Parts: sequence; C-alpha cells; structure tokens
Amino acid sequence: MTTVRRPAGATVAPARPTSGGRLRRTAHDVWRYRWIYALIAPTIIYFVIFAYLPMIGLQIAFKDYRVFRGMWESPWVGFEHFQTMFGSEKFPQLIQNTLLISFYRIIFGFPVPIIFALLLNEVRKMWFKRSIQTVTYFPHFLSWVVFAGIVVNILGPTGMVNTLLVGAGDDRINFLTNPDTFRSVVVITGIMKEFGWGAIIYLAALSGIDQQLYEAARVDGAGKLRQIWHVTLPGLRPVMAVLLVLSLGSLLDAGFDQIFQLQNGAVLEVGDIIDTYVYRVGLLDAQFELATAVGMFKGVVGLVMIVTANYVLRRMGQRSIW
Repeated sequence: MTTVRRPAGATVAPARPTSGGRLRRTAHDVWRYRWIYALIAPTIIYFVIFAYLPMIGLQIAFKDYRVFRGMWESPWVGFEHFQTMFGSEKFPQLIQNTLLISFYRIIFGFPVPIIFALLLNEVRKMWFKRSIQTVTYFPHFLSWVVFAGIVVNILGPTGMVNTLLVGAGDDRINFLTNPDTFRSVVVITGIMKEFGWGAIIYLAALSGIDQQLYEAARVDGAGKLRQIWHVTLPGLRPVMAVLLVLSLGSLLDAGFDQIFQLQNGAVLEVGDIIDTYVYRVGLLDAQFELATAVGMFKGVVGLVMIVTANYVLRRMGQRSIW
C-alpha cells in the first residue's frame, strides 16, 4: 500500500460545511442570541404584515379585476394596463411634475439641514440651542392637514401675506392658485416643515467627530471656515451619502400628503403627480388595475434608483446602505 506524502509547509483546505451543518450552525446561533432576535421580532413581523404580504396584491396589475370574483379568480390580461399607462397622454406630464418637484427638493432641500446643523453646532448657549432646535423640529410632528392649513392662512388670497400686500397698496398674489408659484410653494413649505428634523441626524454625526482633528487644524492655523471644510464636512460625508441614496430611492414619491392638501384645479397642470393620479384613478374612478400598475412602476423605478446610487457610492469608496 502506497502512501502519498504531503510536501512540507503545505496546508490542507478546510472541508466545506454541508447544508445540514450550516443549518445546525444557524439554529445554534439563533438559539444562542435568542433574546436579541426576540427584540427585533416585532419589527420583522411588522414589515412582513404591512410591507411584504400586501405585495400579493400586485397581481391586480396583470388582471382584469372583478370585485365580486375576487383577486384570485379575476382573469389575467398580461401587460394591458401597463400599455394603457404608457400610452396615456397624461402620463408624461405626471412623470415631469413628479421628477421636477423631487429634484427641486433634493437640490434646494438637501443642503438646508446640513447648513442648519453646522450653524446650530457653533452655538455655545445650550438653552438657546435647545430652544431653537425644539422650535425647528416641532413642525415635523404636525400632519400636513394642520400644516397646510397654516400655509393657506399665510399665503391664501385672504392670508397674512396678501393682507400686508393690500395694506401696502400692492395687488394680491395668488400663491396657491398660480401655476408659476405653486411648485415653489410646495418645495419651500416642505423644507420648512422637515429641515429641523433632518438636522438631528447631522447633529448626532457632528458629535461623533474626533475633537483632536479640530485641535490639529487650529494648530495648523485653520480658521473656522477651514475647519468646517477640511474636518466637519468630511466627517459628515458618510451620513450625507446614505441620506442621499435614500432620497434618490423616493425620487418618484413627491409627497402625496402635501400635494393633496395644497392642490386645486387651477394648478393640476404643474402639481398633479403620480400619487395624486393613483388616488383619483384607483379610489375615485375605481380603476384598481391601472392604479396598481402605476404604483408598481413607481416602486420598480425607486428600487432601480436606490440600487444604482448605492452601487455608485460603493465604487467611490463611500459608506453605502449594503
């Protein structure tokens, strides 16, 4: 019987675990960290019930839905509703309005919480800092029904601004019924409502920056602006990258609550977005199949955008979501 001698220094590759071994190891890890899994179980159950199970209803987009026959018994029609959606004369306008409002929010709204956090971080009086922070993030907790009422009372035909204009001898400006100003009102009011809440994330990130970096910058003769440019902003870059990816994922989500509350017939040409169209078609006109098809298209585009942006960030060496 001949034996094969292994060369000196040669290593033996570890045996690959079988599927049964991996399963036992996974079960052992789950049992070992069972209390941690118990803590995250409610979150998992929430997303399974309210995020994943409703996806079964996406099949309505491919069926001629009959209410009395039910979702499962309705006949299949393939991509007929998607053809109707893309062939609609109104669909390009919906896409344009949604993208414009979303891009305006990203371009003008994304830097505002960063700038506000940088300014607030320089305040040394804690009572003043906390007071300003409380006042600015409080609107986040107001529903758009309440906040839109405040906007109407300020910018409406008989609102505060127009009352001051008439008192000064000028003409009234129809901010909410003028197509030229409606998008600006939507973007500005959206920023005002959310910038204080968004600044909390950046303030938390600022607290994690090593203070020795600022000391080294001051030793090198860097002023306050140089410290912000070379120390603070690089420290915020990972958080900014992640939030930018998340905002790109909701590019076709221009804010149904806000638009629905501020929208009127005079501004449908510039203010009608995909979500309000789905509301009218799906709930008011009972075209459930077309509304599901439009919503599915929106979800697929959002998925592609967030995956692409995450891939680009990883290629650039930045922190990504996964």
